[in-house]
Amino acid sequence: MFNFFADENAKQNSQYIINGADYNHIKNVLRMNIGDTCLISCGGKSDLCEIIAFYEDAVCLSVIEENYNDTELPVKIYLFQGLPKGDKMEYIIQKCVELGVFAVVPVEMKHCVVKLDDKKAKSKQARWQSISESAAKQSKRNIIPEIMSVCSFTKALEFAKSLDLIMVPYENKNGMQATVDALGSLKTAKSVGIFIGPEGGFEEKEIEKTLSSNAKIISLGKRILRTETAAITAVSMCMLEIEKGNIE
Repeated sequence: MFNFFADENAKQNSQYIINGADYNHIKNVLRMNIGDTCLISCGGKSDLCEIIAFYEDAVCLSVIEENYNDTELPVKIYLFQGLPKGDKMEYIIQKCVELGVFAVVPVEMKHCVVKLDDKKAKSKQARWQSISESAAKQSKRNIIPEIMSVCSFTKALEFAKSLDLIMVPYENKNGMQATVDALGSLKTAKSVGIFIGPEGGFEEKEIEKTLSSNAKIISLGKRILRTETAAITAVSMCMLEIEKGNIE
């Protein structure tokens, strides 16, 4: 079943009026017809809807069932990703949105090879946001995770201090036990920040700053992971622990 996003202005009583790119996609790309159903996500909720009419530049859908599909995690996961090389950031965003992140914060760290000026950073952010939207549609999310502005490590950490839990995959003498303990803290958390270093890893001073902010240093196993693998693995671990809590 296809999923589309709409702002609250598109909903009138028990109907949605969809225009613009989504209208074109529904009518001319997917070639959907009157009577076909799809999901419309609006305001963090998804409604099951049926197409009831096509207009010159819009399609009208009637709500069959409200709050039909809730796919959001009860804990908000913020991914603080050190800027990687090439198109790795696009891959990280796509997969982590599928896994349930609430937002992604691109972070300039000491060992980042990539350096973006303001113009390039804004262009990248717009591109990354479109990838987030596509991934949210594909995975039937209720929201489109925000890809926030590129920021410094200091600003990222300052923002993360407002979260209930900060986790940093790094060399850890306590091994996986530290990870198990940190994941256990998700039972009482409403928000968590995960910091992932770039290809060159974290600088020692960056780790010292996270420790002074009460971050929990965790392990992702004995193997060395690429930055994109580390992001997906850490988010997956959190997602599993959070989802597991729903059945205990």
